[in-house]
Amino acid sequence: MNEDFDVLVIGAGACGLCAAIASHDQGLSVGIVEKMERPGGNSALSTGSVPAAGSRFQREAGIEDDPETYFRDLMGIAGEADNPGIVRLMTEVAAETVEWLIDDVGARLKLVTAYKHIGHSVPRLHAPVSRRGADLVDDLVGAVEKRDIPIAVGNAVHDLIIEDGAVKGAVVDAGDGKPFEIRAGKTILAVNGFGANRDLVARFCPEIAGAQYFGARGSGGEAVLWGEKLGAALDNMAAYQGYAAVADPHGGLLSWTTIEKGGILIGADARRFGDESTGYSGYARIVLAQGDHAYAIFDQRIFDIAAQEEEFRELSDYGAFKSANTPEELAVAYELDAAVLSQQIEQYNAAASGKMGDAFRRREFGLAPLKPPFYACRVVPGMFHTQGGLRIDREARVLRASGEPVPNLYAGGGAAAGISGRSGALGYASGNGLLTAVALGRIAALSAARALRTVR
Repeated sequence: MNEDFDVLVIGAGACGLCAAIASHDQGLSVGIVEKMERPGGNSALSTGSVPAAGSRFQREAGIEDDPETYFRDLMGIAGEADNPGIVRLMTEVAAETVEWLIDDVGARLKLVTAYKHIGHSVPRLHAPVSRRGADLVDDLVGAVEKRDIPIAVGNAVHDLIIEDGAVKGAVVDAGDGKPFEIRAGKTILAVNGFGANRDLVARFCPEIAGAQYFGARGSGGEAVLWGEKLGAALDNMAAYQGYAAVADPHGGLLSWTTIEKGGILIGADARRFGDESTGYSGYARIVLAQGDHAYAIFDQRIFDIAAQEEEFRELSDYGAFKSANTPEELAVAYELDAAVLSQQIEQYNAAASGKMGDAFRRREFGLAPLKPPFYACRVVPGMFHTQGGLRIDREARVLRASGEPVPNLYAGGGAAAGISGRSGALGYASGNGLLTAVALGRIAALSAARALRTVR
């Protein structure tokens, strides 16, 4: 039967959009199907930060970096991983991927030098000025439209077409109850992970199953379910990206700059409960374990730095923060124990000043000790996206447990196993999810193009 496309891309987040762009630019016919009403997925909810080691933008800024240093950084926090070879691949291709995004795709990314964020020994995040992933997605959609690549939103894939063990496309439903087939030479799975599938989260990531989910609604775990039917192997399934400080009840991410630069988190009892420098992902389960919510405390200097980020300014405009000249006044504003909060800040400041050891062995204090005026924001921990998925090789081909590739099937982004370690959230470094989205989307397209040229 004739094929509708050389390449069918399932999912229109950053991974799918990059896969489609790279496929088109390789001279292939390509189409995108997306089950939600608009493109974006988790990519649109991110800060749009793509890490890269050795990019020309780092060199221009006088920052020395290389893939090997980046690899050591990632493995240093991830510990054991099912796919260290893919971690190394991502560090090797990150710089060329970022430069491709900017030079060929037209993405408006700039090197961030104001902070490094967890997992990075030097500044290597390249992000939109707004620090909004939606802006990156807009640029990618613009590049897709410029190339006249068809993208069908509101078209859910029910299943893959399998013939003689090989993938031949997908069965799609536009919502009218009349499924139809789209046949393709190669199929790229660019769907999100399984964060919105509570059964799969409980099965694979039980430690965070009790947290609120703040990721994309479309993260239903189809890639895992389809992969299991095909006998595909799964890697790093207990790994996920959490966020320790989602503004409550506003729902926006409180910039982790507030904590990284010296802020603290306290519980409803006004007491600190851990080492906040653990990072926004790894600390999420700690916040979850201590109670329903917490409070982030920081000062004016930290506020001014975080205010460079658009989402932080919006949270401020929405009234997410309260300020006061003393810890006691801040405690009253949130009905906290004033004496306890004052004592906690005093002890933390003493540790930050080197006068005593920190009760939780925190060693990185940023701009602390904290000084008035103080700010506070009520927060809750959240689960944002899973980091486990289908096992792939360096060509982004989906692999069976035997090591043999599933014919014609590729995966990237949330559909593929990530680079954040084997389990938990401690191994997540800023940008891990978006890097595997854009880089693996491009790699899958280039690999598909090579394979198609071989058989023609």
